[in-house]
Amino acid sequence: METIILFAPLLGAVLAGFGWRFIGEKGAMWVTTGLLFLACLLSWIVFLFLGEAETIPLFRFIESGSLSTEWAIRSDRLTAIMLIVVTTVSALVHLYSFGYMAHDPQFKHGESYKPRFFAYLSFFTFAMLALVTSDNLVQMFFGWEGVGVASYLLIGFYYKKPSAGAAAMKAFIVNRVGDFGFLLGILGLFFLTDSIRFDDIFAAAPQLAETQLTFLWTDWNAANLLAFLLFVGAMGKSAQLLLHTWLPDAMEGPTPVSALIHAATMVTAGVFLVCRMSPLMEYAPEAMAFVTFLGATTAFFAATVGLVQNDIKRVIAYSTCSQLGYMFVAAGVGVYSAAMFHLLTHAFFKAMLFLGAGSVIHAMHHEQDMRNYGGLRGKIPYTFWAMMIGTLAITGVGIPLTHIGFAGFLSKDAIIESAWAGTAGGYAFWMLVIAALFTSFYSWRLIFLTFYGRPRGDKHTHEHAHESPKVMTIPLAVLAVGAVFAGMVFYGPFFGDHDKVNRFFGIPAHHAEASEAGHGEAGGGEAATEEHAAATEEHGAETAVATEEHGTEAAAEEGHAEAATHVATGMAPEGAIFMGPDNHVMDEAHHAPVWVKVSPFFAMLIGFGVAYLFYIVNPALPKRLAENQRPLYLFLLNKWYFDEIYDFIFVQPAKAIGRFFWKRGDGKVIDGSINGVAMGIIPFFTKLAGRAQSGYIFTYAFAMVIGIAVLVTWMSILGGAH
Repeated sequence: METIILFAPLLGAVLAGFGWRFIGEKGAMWVTTGLLFLACLLSWIVFLFLGEAETIPLFRFIESGSLSTEWAIRSDRLTAIMLIVVTTVSALVHLYSFGYMAHDPQFKHGESYKPRFFAYLSFFTFAMLALVTSDNLVQMFFGWEGVGVASYLLIGFYYKKPSAGAAAMKAFIVNRVGDFGFLLGILGLFFLTDSIRFDDIFAAAPQLAETQLTFLWTDWNAANLLAFLLFVGAMGKSAQLLLHTWLPDAMEGPTPVSALIHAATMVTAGVFLVCRMSPLMEYAPEAMAFVTFLGATTAFFAATVGLVQNDIKRVIAYSTCSQLGYMFVAAGVGVYSAAMFHLLTHAFFKAMLFLGAGSVIHAMHHEQDMRNYGGLRGKIPYTFWAMMIGTLAITGVGIPLTHIGFAGFLSKDAIIESAWAGTAGGYAFWMLVIAALFTSFYSWRLIFLTFYGRPRGDKHTHEHAHESPKVMTIPLAVLAVGAVFAGMVFYGPFFGDHDKVNRFFGIPAHHAEASEAGHGEAGGGEAATEEHAAATEEHGAETAVATEEHGTEAAAEEGHAEAATHVATGMAPEGAIFMGPDNHVMDEAHHAPVWVKVSPFFAMLIGFGVAYLFYIVNPALPKRLAENQRPLYLFLLNKWYFDEIYDFIFVQPAKAIGRFFWKRGDGKVIDGSINGVAMGIIPFFTKLAGRAQSGYIFTYAFAMVIGIAVLVTWMSILGGAH
């Protein structure tokens, strides 16, 4: 079943991309969409009826020296969550694209662009599924680079627009920076463990925590360094601060692309990577402190920029950037289940917000500036209610101190409570609460500017605004169900009772028992000892030996002698995620004070109140405030000047170096030397040779006599020397 889920989108991409002339445009669209819905259905079956975690080998992949890998599907709870997220959003985006891409003004009448678009969408989905089902780091890197290529093709889909081409290049290049860090992390892990299989790396994690590694002429703790390098890859893919600049520009692609890339797939790959590598991350406290700090800073930064953006898609893009910061904070403090919880709920309401924005843009004839909207509530009622539900979800509307509310209310509050517990009410907690306030403001600002007030902008466009076809509104309705109920339905398994979370993620009971014992009596060292004792008591020595033998045989079959040693001496922890014996952040989050639990709710109310005052009660206020605080307004409008700073530090010097080598190196040295030889030296000798051509026989005879005399003299001298 998992094999069909993985390869169905690839089959669709191949048929649509290379066979559309045989099956037609409509055929390409229906084949890709049908196969995605099949993958989606099977993904939900896997998620709902997941049995024991297993590895499904498919074929040998790479054989080189001691590196022996196979392409295998790792089927566990983490994979199942990502499968439903990726396939559900992708299937709905495919369906939505039937309407959105029906008449695209970027292409001439009769030009075939739909098969290419649907093939790209399906290929993107396949690459993402390859990433989330991977059983080793090389396989994951294949999917990682695959989504990079697909995103380049999709962001630059309007290839006739220079801005789209530039945005695609920017996304590709910035992600290469992050991918270089990811690749260094993979190489470092292979260097130390002689394996790139997850189980082998996880088994070796305690040894890595005690190993020193020399890198850039300095000694580092191996676990911290490698966790940091892997996170650099996550920074690029998930658009965290410093490597975030590609994300807003990615809006140049068609709106369904924005929904697919920014809601549930490519940008969440970094969060998935950190959660997947939790057995290593738990032994890298300094690296995880950096993850927490950067995630909190990104959440705050992106929320401030979102306050003043005018392009409807850019507001939602910065919102994505901010929400990803939330997820990284949860992972950074060790509550990986909360990070995955927000990843799941965010996929529903963010996809709905993007597709809703696409419906607005479709209705307004591809106008994207919110200052030219207004009063659209009556014109596009279905879109309005979809956007309203998405906004209620992302701002966190619910009943405080209960488990009743929209999806974002439960998952975002879970992260904020975890941040309070994990940082003792420190920097990350306050940044997330402030970001929640800003999120509420810019989300309601979007609603008020778009659907309320008087119509602004082009009068003709407003008069002809109409609701999108059913093929576009049905996906919105499906996503609305997730945005309303996902939080309430999945709160228990992701952030509820510790035992329930452990069962859901396949963590054996003895891990929890040891964790509680360590929390109640002593520190992490005693907890680890008690965990081992509990494991032995519960499963018995025979089970431990059998498991150990099984792991050793598996490693031996792979041809990894050293990996087998690792597995024999230290088993990889069971379960889709791993929380160390001294990691009690989730339990402490549940016992957070009442003011901590209600703080995001009141932050949401303040944001809503200010937005209502600014855009409904007194619409003149925003302009007056922007004029009074001009430097601050421009600072936020220009995204903290990150693009300008990078242009000054990296782009202009690179151009200057290129210009120098072009003008001086290529132009003067290479071209100059070749031109000098061709146009100076050779003509000079040609003229000399030309003078010798007099046309008189006696001149030639004289030259021959001189030549013979020289030859005889030369031979005589040489002969005499011998």
